[in-house]
Amino acid sequence: MPAEKQPIPSVWARPRPKREQPSLSRDRIVSEAIQLLDTEGTDALSMRSLGARLGAGATSLYRHVANKDELIELVVDEIYGEVRVPAADPARWRAAVTESAHSLRSMVLRHPWVASVLGQVGLAYLGPNLMRQSERMLALFKAAGFAVDEADQAMKLLIAYVIGMTTSEAAYLSVLARSGQNEQDWLESLRPTTEQALQDYPLLRDGRTAEQTRDPEQIRAESFVYGVERILDGLETRLTRPPAC
Repeated sequence: MPAEKQPIPSVWARPRPKREQPSLSRDRIVSEAIQLLDTEGTDALSMRSLGARLGAGATSLYRHVANKDELIELVVDEIYGEVRVPAADPARWRAAVTESAHSLRSMVLRHPWVASVLGQVGLAYLGPNLMRQSERMLALFKAAGFAVDEADQAMKLLIAYVIGMTTSEAAYLSVLARSGQNEQDWLESLRPTTEQALQDYPLLRDGRTAEQTRDPEQIRAESFVYGVERILDGLETRLTRPPAC
């Protein structure tokens, strides 16, 4: 006898409840969850704590969201709606892709907790905002001249770079925020320890010395842009190389 099929554990794999309490909608739950995550981080998020903020019991939340995993899917898709992807234009595909990368970076830095939950999001790619943004970004690479399959690979490459860079950056900024100092003062307070640690590493030491008088925020932005530009340089060679015989 065949085993009974189990439901797919994703909010995107089941119908949205037809009736919602006027005072407690799924949209309101998601909005409050994002505020909680932004101010207190992932450790503070539970159905009980969220219910308390909403003035409702956890049981009331379960009428709209089956569990915390579904809630994470919903909040991730909601903030992906903040990402701006320009319309496809063959004449400015590099500029449009760069704008998209910057918008994605800005979104992650506004919501630094997202980097830590992406691995928990089961069917995130089925979320309406993420699907819409993916479609628009694919159109950018398609307009550049990539075939559909390579456009998909190019998009995934760019997103992987942005998420990787901003995950590290967001973690660093979280530590900075907990210190209660601005970035310049924080780095200045660490200078003696840093210089001591770099004594036996001349190349690293020279690089850090050259950066001491520069705006650290600008350095982070330039590092991000450098990576985006090198990725696009590499992708552009795919468009200009002669066809195989």
